[in-house]
Amino acid sequence: MSTTGPDGGQPFSGLEDSSVDATVLRMLLGSQLRRYREAAGLTPEQAGYAIRASRSKISRLENGKVGLKSRDITDLLALYGVTDADLQSRFLALARQSNAPDWWTKYSDILPDWFETYIGLEAAAATIRSFEVQFVHGLFQTEDYARAVTLLRRKTAPDEEIERRVALRLKRQDLLSRPSSPRIWSVMDEAVLHRLVGGPAVMRAQFQRLIEVAALPHVTLQVIPFASGAHAGESGSFTVLRFDERGLPDVVYLEQLTGAVYLDQRADVEHYLEVVDELSSQALTPAMTTRFIEQAAQEI
Repeated sequence: MSTTGPDGGQPFSGLEDSSVDATVLRMLLGSQLRRYREAAGLTPEQAGYAIRASRSKISRLENGKVGLKSRDITDLLALYGVTDADLQSRFLALARQSNAPDWWTKYSDILPDWFETYIGLEAAAATIRSFEVQFVHGLFQTEDYARAVTLLRRKTAPDEEIERRVALRLKRQDLLSRPSSPRIWSVMDEAVLHRLVGGPAVMRAQFQRLIEVAALPHVTLQVIPFASGAHAGESGSFTVLRFDERGLPDVVYLEQLTGAVYLDQRADVEHYLEVVDELSSQALTPAMTTRFIEQAAQEI
């Protein structure tokens, strides 16, 4: 069999030497397994039966939700007609690499599965576009602001848990300074600046942090002022994650109180991209946004 994927491309080009997080690597390998299965004309039920597993296990494998076992990989590749020894060897090596713990594993006691998926996607994204109506984006929050937001949702949680949740949020911000930082374009409603979180001192420090972040070459920050009237973001905050890795579809992330919704259908993603483009055109320019935040800091 050819060493190319079912669509004719190289399925693992560059991944062996990359720094792709294990979670994202599992997603990429799972996506490749799905393409092999579909090319072989097999249903998830048939694939599951062949490896003594359920349809739901095949779904979890193909969506990168579980670790990849060598025996399952070997059996599925054989079932799908992937007999090339080099391709099998590379797949198994990457599967072992994908089972390595990510940095956020040590926070597993406080990290729900639905948000663990987001952290993996965020870490792998080439572009992050967001709209915020309630709080400053998590990647831009100061420690004190993050702590105040965390306490709003977990008033009775032990101090140790609160501090671990704050540490997790701050650790995510490492991607702002890494060599391969994503392009981040964030729009926020003016309400975010007027909502007092943690008190005046916390807000002034947060405003200063926003000004610093806005100066980064890979960050674009905009505010939609009240004076511009109603806007297309009436449904609330959302994030669009876009990827360079072949096999990972762009994703819209919608967070809820006890879970999250991930949309990866092309029509859904394009709709949210149209909305965020409209919001960006209605917002102040980046330079005007910085001056607007400076003025808000003086008035608090």
